[in-house]
Amino acid sequence: MTITREDVTAALAGIGLPGGGNLVSRDLIRALSVEGGAVRFVIEAASADEARGLAFVPAQAEAVLKALSGVTSVQAVLTAHGPAAKAPADAPSLKIGQHPAPHQGGPQKLSGIDRIIAVASGKGGVGKSTVSSNLAVALARQGRRVGLLDADIYGPSQPRMMGVSKRPASPDGKLIEPLRAHGVTMMSIGLMLKEDEAVIWRGPMIMGALQQLLTHVVWGPLDILIIDLPPGTGDIQLTLAQRTQLTGALVVSTPQDVALLDARKALDMFVKLKVPVLGLIENMSTFCCPNCGFETQIFGHGGVRAEAARLDLPFLGELPLSLAVRQAGDAGTPIAAGDGPEAQAYARLAAGLIAGGMA
Repeated sequence: MTITREDVTAALAGIGLPGGGNLVSRDLIRALSVEGGAVRFVIEAASADEARGLAFVPAQAEAVLKALSGVTSVQAVLTAHGPAAKAPADAPSLKIGQHPAPHQGGPQKLSGIDRIIAVASGKGGVGKSTVSSNLAVALARQGRRVGLLDADIYGPSQPRMMGVSKRPASPDGKLIEPLRAHGVTMMSIGLMLKEDEAVIWRGPMIMGALQQLLTHVVWGPLDILIIDLPPGTGDIQLTLAQRTQLTGALVVSTPQDVALLDARKALDMFVKLKVPVLGLIENMSTFCCPNCGFETQIFGHGGVRAEAARLDLPFLGELPLSLAVRQAGDAGTPIAAGDGPEAQAYARLAAGLIAGGMA
């Protein structure tokens, strides 16, 4: 039996709500999509207070719809329209960096998020965070609903690169409302700390912070969530792969041999964790002098392309080393938000991911 929008609407009309009425009569259903047996929709409450009172409804709606013949999967997301009500003075304050909650089963899918892509590197200094922020903006400019999570707990840089500094709100001391910048929904632990404050935590605290940033942030419906990982192969990478269902990973490296040595370790890590590697990106590939126009390869050239060919992995493109990219990141407006040649390079990268079904 083929399920229809009318079937779904009729089933949702049978779910009673506190205060009377149902999801349909109170006009709370948004973005209803029925594709084959896959049903997706948003429950939009009038306020954050009302949303808290409806917290049980998505699970109930999913259960009701899964019982219908022809439904293979259901995805319901609860959001609130308009600004959240101001928390009272005695409301519990949000604490980041708790020990992680017990986890049952394998990697889990995050509700409302279609794809999750981790951006990784074997070593620091290859521009992974710059690639993450600019790729997120480039995808948003091409019509994707994009989230950006700064998972570099010890060295968060996305608040500066995305030009945000406001502390996220948490009306109930548990859920976190992310910020928006350049068309991207973003969150970073750097927004919860003073700019010069160090994070001095052991592994369990780091793992707990990552769990909060993933599951306690009200991301809303997203086509893609980009996770900017710290360099290396440590607790964050392991926790993310074991607890979260990743679409795959992008590995960023400069062309030089030293960077590629560490990039290979990152690639090996993803193989062992059974996370698909979607492709390799060569950053700082060429430098064009802004004064004379002379082009040179400071870190070599073509090393990442050759490594991708050797490993039979997609090579996703070359990104330039540019003063303008650095200046844009420091100023809080990623270069991908503009229209110059550097922005076009990120636009091509984003278009390639979309064409390949990865974003």
